[in-house]
Amino acid sequence: MADQIPLYPVRSAAAAAASHRRAAYYSAVGPGPGADRRGRYQLEDESAHLDEMPLMMSEEGFENDESDYHTLPRARITRRERGLEWFVCGGWKFLCTSCCDWLINVCQRKKELKARTVWLGCPEKCEEKHPRNSIKNQKYNVFTFIPGVLYEQFKFFLNLYFLVVSCSQFVPALKIGYLYTYWAPLGFVMAVTIAREAIDEFRRFQRDKEMNSQLYSKLTVRGKVQVKSSDIQVGDLIIVEKNQRIPSDMVFLRTSEKAGSCFIRTDQLDGETDWKLKVAVSCTQRLPALGDLFSISAYVYAQKPQLDIHSFEGTFTRDDSDPPIHESLSIENTLWASTIVASGTVIGVVIYTGKETRSVMNTSNPKNKVGLLDLELNQLTKALFLALVVLSVVMVTLQGFAGPWYRNLFRFLLLFSYIIPISLRVNLDMGKAAYGWMIMKDENIPGTVVRTSTIPEELGRLVYLLTDKTGTLTQNEMVFKRLHLGTVSYGTDTMDEIQSHVLNSYLQVHSQTSGHNPSSAPLRRSQSSTPKVKKSVSSRIHEAVKAIALCHNVTPVYEARTGITGETEFAEADQDFSDENRTYQASSPDEVALVRWTESVGLTLVSRDLASMQLKTPSGQVLTYCILQMFPFTSESKRMGIIVRDEATAEITFYMKGADVAMSTIVQYNDWLEEECGNMAREGLRTLVVAKRTLTEEQYQDFESRYSQAKLSIHDRTLKVAAVVESLEREMELLCLTGVEDQLQADVRPTLEMLRNAGIKIWMLTGDKLETATCIAKSSHLVSRTQDIHIFRPVTNRGEAHLELNAFRRKHDCALVISGDSLEVCLRYYEHELVELACQCPAVVCCRCSPTQKAHIVTLLRQHTRKRTCAIGDGGNDVSMIQAADCGIGIEGKEGKQASLAADFSITQFRHIGRLLMVHGRNSYKRSAALGQFVMHRGLIISTMQAVFSSVFYFASVPLYQGFLMVGYATIYTMFPVFSLVLDQDVKPEMAILYPELYKDLTKGRSLSFKTFLIWVLISIYQGGILMYGALLLFEAEFVHVVAISFTALILTELLMVALTIRTWHWLMVVAEFLSLGCYVASLAFLNEYFDVAFITTVTFLWKVSAITVVSCLPLYVLKYLKRKLSPPSYSKLSS
Repeated sequence: MADQIPLYPVRSAAAAAASHRRAAYYSAVGPGPGADRRGRYQLEDESAHLDEMPLMMSEEGFENDESDYHTLPRARITRRERGLEWFVCGGWKFLCTSCCDWLINVCQRKKELKARTVWLGCPEKCEEKHPRNSIKNQKYNVFTFIPGVLYEQFKFFLNLYFLVVSCSQFVPALKIGYLYTYWAPLGFVMAVTIAREAIDEFRRFQRDKEMNSQLYSKLTVRGKVQVKSSDIQVGDLIIVEKNQRIPSDMVFLRTSEKAGSCFIRTDQLDGETDWKLKVAVSCTQRLPALGDLFSISAYVYAQKPQLDIHSFEGTFTRDDSDPPIHESLSIENTLWASTIVASGTVIGVVIYTGKETRSVMNTSNPKNKVGLLDLELNQLTKALFLALVVLSVVMVTLQGFAGPWYRNLFRFLLLFSYIIPISLRVNLDMGKAAYGWMIMKDENIPGTVVRTSTIPEELGRLVYLLTDKTGTLTQNEMVFKRLHLGTVSYGTDTMDEIQSHVLNSYLQVHSQTSGHNPSSAPLRRSQSSTPKVKKSVSSRIHEAVKAIALCHNVTPVYEARTGITGETEFAEADQDFSDENRTYQASSPDEVALVRWTESVGLTLVSRDLASMQLKTPSGQVLTYCILQMFPFTSESKRMGIIVRDEATAEITFYMKGADVAMSTIVQYNDWLEEECGNMAREGLRTLVVAKRTLTEEQYQDFESRYSQAKLSIHDRTLKVAAVVESLEREMELLCLTGVEDQLQADVRPTLEMLRNAGIKIWMLTGDKLETATCIAKSSHLVSRTQDIHIFRPVTNRGEAHLELNAFRRKHDCALVISGDSLEVCLRYYEHELVELACQCPAVVCCRCSPTQKAHIVTLLRQHTRKRTCAIGDGGNDVSMIQAADCGIGIEGKEGKQASLAADFSITQFRHIGRLLMVHGRNSYKRSAALGQFVMHRGLIISTMQAVFSSVFYFASVPLYQGFLMVGYATIYTMFPVFSLVLDQDVKPEMAILYPELYKDLTKGRSLSFKTFLIWVLISIYQGGILMYGALLLFEAEFVHVVAISFTALILTELLMVALTIRTWHWLMVVAEFLSLGCYVASLAFLNEYFDVAFITTVTFLWKVSAITVVSCLPLYVLKYLKRKLSPPSYSKLSS
């Protein structure tokens, strides 16, 4: 077995023992579904030494010393020499962050989580302090708001640089212009940012306050009192009414429902919309009155708080009875916070509050998201700063380091500081706000909300899209589509035939029973032992429908009538099962669809409790069945079973339904099951195989004694119980095959097709079962018809993971389906290899994922690929994933608004994502790239002119343009035309959607790269040189004329350059061009200190300005025309 593999000894002794037990169990079970699996691993493990067959991803890792393998992927990344180069290139930031994290950890030293004993209704008996039960989604508090926002802003090089430059103006020796020219723009940027953050923070505060101040009834010795949600403590007894949110994690003590159980909705916790059945602790449920909870002495022992929402271990002890009563508590006795009571009123004892509740532990803290474009611009500003320093040093060197050269060096740095334009941040932030407004106003995607206005460009750079399944790709509405009996198949159009068969068969049975009532029981018994006769179609349909109506875990729920409670109870006692106010509840929507279908063909489930269920026949007769045993569905067994006794005939039947892989070995030999299952799966239907076996009283009694014995065993309980149940699962009679469709959201297939053509890789992360996930992946065309699917077998240790990864590596171009548990094992040992292999797949489906796993997968993808990721979901269980991705999209769905509130963008339907990415993503990225580069060009051109001016005038550190000219240049003279670039578009929206392949170009980031940046730098140097030298050549006697000619030519050049950059004209762009020109001409009359008004009005001034402007712009127009003709971009071929 796997123990013989020469591995680094990570497996504990317990794990080794478990694998021995598994081996013994598989051999004991005999030929069953487990037998071949055991053989497979035994053969492969014994024949192959792991370290002799390394995974081909990174062979050096496995030939290394074995103790290395734990840290292999990380070690490879982080083993860099930490020298001066490391420090300069970002090491300083790393060190600062590490120090801050350390300080925070010291201040908020995390308390160790411990198991606890909670006395009922006695919070004061708690030995230690537990966290407050308040919800807190805010990023800052009153004291940290200003420092926090300032830190977020000044950690950007650009903003920090301006702060230093502005502060330098307080030093008289370095003062160059007026203070307002430096402080006004910086103050404006800060004010806008702080205001925006304050509004967001205030909204979060209001939402939290609303949740924390919800009132609940608390049970005390003196009776009921109202408490706020945030004041609830561990040990309190809380009453939660129907449709109320459960405020904290509780153990379920009592309910108003007679059955001692209730339903809760868990959609905000695990994303599943179906209701879950919860059972009250029987000791407290049996107490005569509510007040008796205080007359007993009892406590709950609960395990320490943990992440897993699907498991709980604890005990309930009542120590004032003789002997003390002990009850074991499991997940079905718990009520987790953020779930909602769907039936009845419940009373629970609080065991975890606040940060220790399951829902809070499964949500990650929101982080500030920074777009890739912002990071790229930050890199470019660093390059510009380098150029600025070099230019200043060159100037001082050419001066010959005369006089106080270091002061001159600093003055030059300030003179050329326009190389890095402060208006870059202002323009980009205003641009982002404009894109957000455009997205929200787009009539083709109504209801879309932009919640994070800082990252609209991310929508144009996505490579991975990680989507939830339930409610995102599907509507989570199941419809019964197909019933197959082997020889005959019924679809939606032939259901009326089934209805008539059912009606006839029950009429016959009814007449028989009324005719020979006394002898009906022995008659049935003798039938079961007679040799098999080929049954008629009618009786086979009757059997199949009855099996579907009985084999499930569905409970009918009746809405209470309006009126006093006494009436309702009386109505229920009177068996008033009217159809109009009945709803069905189950843990799986598939089961509800099946029971609804049996109702539509005449056999209705009218009531059910823990011990019996009742069916109503088409003629109105009520049949009662006693439930003897229930075997619930598990992801391992892939089937569920029920043993019932017919009250009328005392006949005992074992019904079972499950996935075809599990059932094919259990049912009697047939030649059609496999083929038909394949056919239905190709149609995107979820298939279930239904079978039955009739048991005699002796057979059942024998089974029951073995079953209860297995249930009491302490060691290997689950294996022993499974073995006993498997003894029944032999030679069952195959009744039928059902097909249910989970309806997809509107236009899911074309949208996924469009995204795939756009080069986006789609991963589906779902908490659902493997079969369901695979089914939806096929029906939604997430996996195309021609592709193979590789289902990753369940693995539990390193040896199995290694073999399975090797098997997967040999496959090419196939989609991967993997479960959360196997993924966890593979990531523990082979993180790097698994991610590398998965990234090569056209599509990946991860099923049975917890919320934390979803977020972990997103983080892994970001770290390993360095590509942009987008997560889309609609439930509370998708929040962590949405917050972890570079760009999170929430859908407002049936599962509430939690995901859409936590997301960066909120949409109403999945299909809107196509337009959001192809059109708005494209435009936002292209426009921001053009805007950013143009603003840099605006700063570079004036700095070039300053450099030429200084070098001509003996390297004097004197500004060329002073005061208002500089402020006007960056604002009213050029701001409107430059900002009008946010209206530019290179491709019409219809084209972008019709040819999604255009999106692939965006992910390469060619619109803003060092290449395009250098082209703009060269343009700026050429134009700045021409403008300055032209003005110096043509200027008249006075120096004032140089300023007038060069500045006017500069403004005209900027306006013409905007016109040159625009690809699609908009009427507002034309208005902006003429408005700016008008502003400049009008202001000439007032700027007497800079311009000679008499000279400006002469013809000489006009021709000189025109000549310089033409020389600076005409060559660029010619070059642009030639480039368009000789090598046009891909999109221009389409638009022409």
